[in-house]
Amino acid sequence: MTGSRRNFLRASSAAALGFGLPIEVFAQAPAAPTAPWDAGSLVHLLPTVSDTRILIKASFNAPLTEAPTLRVDGTSVQGRMSDTQGEHWHFHVMGLQPGRPYTLSLMGSRGQSLTQPWELATFPAPDEQPGRFRVLFFSCAGGHQDMPPGPHKFLPTIVRNRLLRRALVFQPQAAVANGDHVYWDLLSPLTAKRYGASPEAEKIAGRFDRAGIVLGGGNETVLKRAAGPQIAPVYGVDFRSTPVFFIQDDHDYFDNDEADDNLITFPPSHFMLQLARATQLMYYPEFLPDVTRPRGLAWSSSGDRVEGLSETFGTIRYGRLAEVLLYDIRRTATLAGPSAVYIDVEAENWLKARMASTEVAHVVHAPSNPPGWSAGKWGEWYPDVLGPDKKLTMAVPKPYWQPGWLRQHDRLMAAMSAMKGRVPLVISGDMHAIALGKMMRSGKLDLAANPVNVALSGTIGTTPIGWPSTGIRGTPATPSGVLDLQEQVKPIEQHGFTLVDFFPDKMVLHIFKWDQKTQSVDDIDGLEPFHVAELVRPT
Repeated sequence: MTGSRRNFLRASSAAALGFGLPIEVFAQAPAAPTAPWDAGSLVHLLPTVSDTRILIKASFNAPLTEAPTLRVDGTSVQGRMSDTQGEHWHFHVMGLQPGRPYTLSLMGSRGQSLTQPWELATFPAPDEQPGRFRVLFFSCAGGHQDMPPGPHKFLPTIVRNRLLRRALVFQPQAAVANGDHVYWDLLSPLTAKRYGASPEAEKIAGRFDRAGIVLGGGNETVLKRAAGPQIAPVYGVDFRSTPVFFIQDDHDYFDNDEADDNLITFPPSHFMLQLARATQLMYYPEFLPDVTRPRGLAWSSSGDRVEGLSETFGTIRYGRLAEVLLYDIRRTATLAGPSAVYIDVEAENWLKARMASTEVAHVVHAPSNPPGWSAGKWGEWYPDVLGPDKKLTMAVPKPYWQPGWLRQHDRLMAAMSAMKGRVPLVISGDMHAIALGKMMRSGKLDLAANPVNVALSGTIGTTPIGWPSTGIRGTPATPSGVLDLQEQVKPIEQHGFTLVDFFPDKMVLHIFKWDQKTQSVDDIDGLEPFHVAELVRPT
């Protein structure tokens, strides 16, 4: 190991990243934003990294007629167009050294600087032993700014960005954006008329042709008008030095998860898949390869993507300290009754293999669908449904719900609980709430020997009627009747996010919330964790 690399690894677990402060004064980091950075004509830039690679998605305020170049120290990589007009580009850099910072710069075709240089670090090698790792988790940051006022209006883009900028003050080394980056439902009887199929939406973006191609025709223009304002201004260039990991969920396929005698929205149709794939291609990174994740998993190594990328299953590997398993449960869902799955069987095998491995101190799950709580939706792990008394029940069958989904849930929970020397933890989104609990039992499955900790990370952009208790179903998120769930933090319907610190001997969750009804926007700049939980590894 070189001296500079060793120094960087040491610094990344100490004061250089804000970790020199004692944990009890964690929240006293300065609230001031970072110094202005010259983004030039960039509209947004979102990077991801592994130990040896960087992948960046970027868009510009006008088409580029020639490919820009990304310089990473002494390496230059020509950008590849992500759309057909030259507004969106991606950059893939291979062969980098693990665990070291790089200076990046974007250059035009004539060698001119397009932006101010910035730094981005690769993750430590799989055999390194860093002392600390901080990850930001949040969900549901989508929502179009230009929709008309009313209860369906999402949190203003500038406020969403301010929440994320507050999270960045604490200098996370990675960020997980778990689902619902876009709300533009097209067919759902419950939500399409308020989102993508409303007259207002068609005035903003136009109407999709479901029989047309997505990139290269009129649908591309509609997609950019619909999805672009929900992603690019929310993040801007603020995450240029923070690797991001975007998981897709139901609304990212441009519909709500629903099922009745007239419509079943998932698994996604061909057009839904093309919209989701094109959005990902243009706006946020796919998952880079990991040596322990098979390259042949569903929606991995596609011929129209950079070599080895996965669109659905991802890994955050930070040396021997932490591994976060990221997975979208919508794309590979089946409707096969007792044998139905959300997660493709080979991907389930990969998850179980990673839990059975012993080389990493912490293995954490980040699925797009949350275990622990139910709001009675069709596309949940659980059979709970809203009864005639407007309360959740399992006495009434949930139409089109598949018992195989719960069976897969139990297989995964059993594998988590069986991990030796680890604390099981699942952090997910989708539920529009902040919560923390311990799963002691699922049906006949006893998990008490090593309970599964489950958390709802917090949401960034939820509308006033997007909360479970005020929305379509009118019921708060509650523990499923299948479970014995001990709640440390009962679901809170407020915006927020969660920071997780990984240490060799424990994980520490710092949970933040912001109440739109009682707090000002300026209060965001002083947000502190309202709840801190330590999950100590068994000895």
